[in-house]
Amino acid sequence: MAGLWFEELQVGQTFAHAIRRTVTETDNLLFSTLTHNPAQLHLDAEYMKDSDYGRIIVNSTFTLGLMVGVSVGDTTLGTAVANLGWDEVRFPAPVFIGDTLRIETEVAELRESKSRPNAGIVTFLHRAYNQRDELVASCKRSGLQRRRPA
Repeated sequence: MAGLWFEELQVGQTFAHAIRRTVTETDNLLFSTLTHNPAQLHLDAEYMKDSDYGRIIVNSTFTLGLMVGVSVGDTTLGTAVANLGWDEVRFPAPVFIGDTLRIETEVAELRESKSRPNAGIVTFLHRAYNQRDELVASCKRSGLQRRRPA
């Protein structure tokens, strides 16, 4: 099992995920259209030529999903019960087509579940950086994590 049990996590534990991902035009196009987001800033290169950025900006929800998704293999694959929420989602710099993102995750908080004795609640801090080591996304994510079976 790739994911960690609740007992294997420690506050302050940090993961530098090995998977990196170069964002493609297809990623942005498919994600934007699949989620019915017609915003010109994600889909219209001509419109964006005259913008502050001069080019298409990758859909931030794709960036959020990629950031969290890359973390799963090292943290919650097979050990998560449920995702409980995302808080403090930030995009301090834009992601552009062709950017290569790397992800880091830190365990921020661990607490017992009052309703589920076989699980605990973990809060992760996820951070995404581009190839220039600029922070492009961050969030807190809470999840219900399985305890090691008896």
